[in-house]
Amino acid sequence: MDKKPEDIFSFDKIADDCVKCGKCIPVCTIHRVNADEVTSPRGFIDLLGAYKRGNLELDKTAKDIFESCFLCTACVEVCPKSLPTDMIIEQARADIAQKFGIAWYKKAFFLLLRHRWLNDIAFKLGWVFQTCGFKIKADIDSMHSRFNLPMLKADRLLPSLKKTSFLNAHPENIDNGGKRKVAIFIGCLGNYNFRNIGDSLLEILEHLEIDAFLAKSQKCCSAPAYFTGDFDTVDHNAKFNIEYFEKFSDDVEAILVPEATCSAMLKIDYEHYFHDQPEWQERARKVMKKVFMATEWLQHHTELESILAKKKQNTKIVTYHDPCHAKKMQGIHEEPRNLIRQNYKIVEMSDPNACCGFGGVTMQSEKYHFAKAVGVPKAAMIKETKAEIVSAECSACRMQINASMNYAGVETVFKNPIELIADSLRD
Repeated sequence: MDKKPEDIFSFDKIADDCVKCGKCIPVCTIHRVNADEVTSPRGFIDLLGAYKRGNLELDKTAKDIFESCFLCTACVEVCPKSLPTDMIIEQARADIAQKFGIAWYKKAFFLLLRHRWLNDIAFKLGWVFQTCGFKIKADIDSMHSRFNLPMLKADRLLPSLKKTSFLNAHPENIDNGGKRKVAIFIGCLGNYNFRNIGDSLLEILEHLEIDAFLAKSQKCCSAPAYFTGDFDTVDHNAKFNIEYFEKFSDDVEAILVPEATCSAMLKIDYEHYFHDQPEWQERARKVMKKVFMATEWLQHHTELESILAKKKQNTKIVTYHDPCHAKKMQGIHEEPRNLIRQNYKIVEMSDPNACCGFGGVTMQSEKYHFAKAVGVPKAAMIKETKAEIVSAECSACRMQINASMNYAGVETVFKNPIELIADSLRD
């Protein structure tokens, strides 16, 4: 996008640039389940322009509207002028947070994201007492809340907790006897809930004889806070991660991230966030060049694809969901498929690019009825493929899709492509 920073974040200029062609309407995630012009990309842009010009008061009605966007970037993908609707909504949400404050449970969550030691304690206590507050479904490694709380809806499926996080389960430096070395940024859900993703990535690197640095001081990428408007947390975590990455980036070939949302936050959103802090923007731009989604780097920079081609075929059918933060934001969609199809048959959904409906913390709490509604067609698409496994390189999508499949009674198993690859290497 060849736009100056001041243009990207100029609400009124972007509103003037919108030609109201309507190409964004059919692909808009919120418009599919709430067919109202105000909750459509061109509606958002129009209202944001009015807000900037002082013609719209930022009241509770405007707050409700601007918090209804899933930030899936589907509109940006089809817009003939590539207008950054998602970015200006993120900026507006910061204004909303300043005016109305942030709900107590979100503040508590974001506090954990700032301090890993506190997060470790919280999740350890959660594991110890999870049977008190949750009904465990051990067969699918998930659980239901016994209570109906903002972030813990009683009818939804949630990922279960692990006794030990990924980062605490392994030494920081892992010597695989190779001449190459990469770092790993695991992401919060991968660290505490879906630990097998990180374990599988370590298996793959061992097979390839590539040394691993777990970068144990890493903080949350702060995507949940960014999408909610808590820019204080974003500023704190982003600057820490940039400084931390600078210390070891010259010693590794790449920083692998098996999570689409985390990768997009580090590679793209940090640069956007620091649009008014040029020194930090340049530092983010420089160090994050080493960040890659895991399948992206493994396909383009190793012999993994040819190694997998020599392994035996698995009879199970896989369908692949394209996370919004992978395909739409980073252009990553063929890489995971190329690696998976070496050992599995892939059957595509009718629309693998359709947003699953995760949408961030607010959508998963105050507006969960929208997230639930968006999940219905995605679960139906998965069922239609008759696949035994659904895969996506994103744990937020995994959490949402597992919940959607549970509501619909779809028994397809979810696995990250990294887990599927590790399974193939073991055979």
